[in-house]
Amino acid sequence: MPDATADADRLPLVLASGSPRRSELLAQAGVAFEVMPADIDETVQPGESPVEMTLRLAREKARAVAGRIGSSAGRHVLGADTTVVLGEDIIGKPDDPEDAVRLLMRLAGRTHRVVTAVAIVDADTGVVVDCAVESRVTMHSASEDALRDYVATGEPLDKAGAYAIQGQGAWLVSDFDGSRTNIIGLPVEETLLLLEKAGYRVGQPGSVR
Repeated sequence: MPDATADADRLPLVLASGSPRRSELLAQAGVAFEVMPADIDETVQPGESPVEMTLRLAREKARAVAGRIGSSAGRHVLGADTTVVLGEDIIGKPDDPEDAVRLLMRLAGRTHRVVTAVAIVDADTGVVVDCAVESRVTMHSASEDALRDYVATGEPLDKAGAYAIQGQGAWLVSDFDGSRTNIIGLPVEETLLLLEKAGYRVGQPGSVR
């Protein structure tokens, strides 16, 4: 796992997220980075589609952190945002365990979309490149008691849609179509392509191994 304190001023990439899932995925892809979580208002704006919302929030997170680090030669900031969409409804993180049970009961036996947006800001120029990736997830039917047992593990409480496909919540998922890492919270393949597009050179010191 990258060290957020050691040689932080020399790391060319900053991850504007405190999500351990995103950190793990970037590290597994061989990307060196430091973590500097963004603190922004994530309220959905009126008339905003799920893709529009995730793109806006990913950009705002990256820009907020870029503003904190200031102009710094060759540094980029990566922001990301993930949401679950059931029909026309945007489903974020649960407010509490009861809300997690309620959300999971809505998702059970149905297919939903997972949308993740990734935005990369050049800290020197402010130039942004971004993309949004969508996957579809079909859930098993499940009893309320089984869902309550899952929520009691604590795993769902900080996750959009109140489940983790990579964790104990894997049993909830019947099938999925698209990027699995997108469902976890960061579409790795698309993120690496976006980093190259942003001018983050693969193979530079402290970059992608």
